[in-house]
Amino acid sequence: MLSPAVDFAAMEAPKKERQLDSDRHDSGLDSMKDEEYEDLVRELEGIRLQPVLPDVAAPQTAWKQQVTEDGDTFLHLAIIHEEKPLSLEIIRQAERDAAFLNFQNNLNQTPLHLAVITDQPEIAETLLKAGCDPEIRDFRGNTPLHIACERGSLSSVGVLTQYCQKQVCSLLQSSNYNGHTCLHLASIQGYLAIVEYLLSLGADVNAQEPCNGRTALHLAVDLQNQDLVTLLLNHGADVNRVTYQGYSPYQLTWGRSNSSIQEKLKQFTTMDLQMLPESEDEESCESDSEFTEDELLYDDCVIGGRHVPC
Repeated sequence: MLSPAVDFAAMEAPKKERQLDSDRHDSGLDSMKDEEYEDLVRELEGIRLQPVLPDVAAPQTAWKQQVTEDGDTFLHLAIIHEEKPLSLEIIRQAERDAAFLNFQNNLNQTPLHLAVITDQPEIAETLLKAGCDPEIRDFRGNTPLHIACERGSLSSVGVLTQYCQKQVCSLLQSSNYNGHTCLHLASIQGYLAIVEYLLSLGADVNAQEPCNGRTALHLAVDLQNQDLVTLLLNHGADVNRVTYQGYSPYQLTWGRSNSSIQEKLKQFTTMDLQMLPESEDEESCESDSEFTEDELLYDDCVIGGRHVPC
């Protein structure tokens, strides 16, 4: 039995004045001018989503082809405006259309990215059940799980990992364009519950950033987060893993205020990784000539092929 058509006019017009955070700005909503926004609302009111028959062709689904200047489809817009009934109906009617469900706007955000950004785990769950790809990256290289971990949304993290069990290992290993895994992002923000949950799923506690080789433990020391240091150590973090510059987590405690972190790490760190490595500047100074640049003696000045006395 076909469900009745959904009338956009029956939906309450969303309030643009709603306070938006920086991630919502990225969706393109706040970048719209007032007159453009009003035009969009009028357009939505004039469109009806017709029930889709199995063997009926495209004219009834022409709404899928409509895209805003920001690259947003009607599904993107419904999620951005947090129109839950409308979002669910669009997903239902597009359930077999993977290209539409995974369509990326100008910021490479899929509807699933936006469902996480707007903290709508039920929409995220429905999208995943309908066949959305959780491994697609946005313009920063973030999967939806990266975003959920960075924002501290434990409910979204739970939904994404529960309904993406085949891809969980890949999602936990993947880095965004800044070189951060989901564990790195949760650690940087200090979301201990998410850190512990990711580790329970098999996240590599010793994964290193590709830029400088910091692990989550190095980050915890940088942030002086004692609870995070303890949590990571309890889950097997390697205190003797060094950055690409050769620094252990303990060596990063020098000059920091929290002596408890230093004492905790010292008891597990090997002696050779407790002292700070010699400065490259000092080594280069030792190899420099005893003469300054102005005092250097030259005996091979040649001008026009003839030696010139100095």
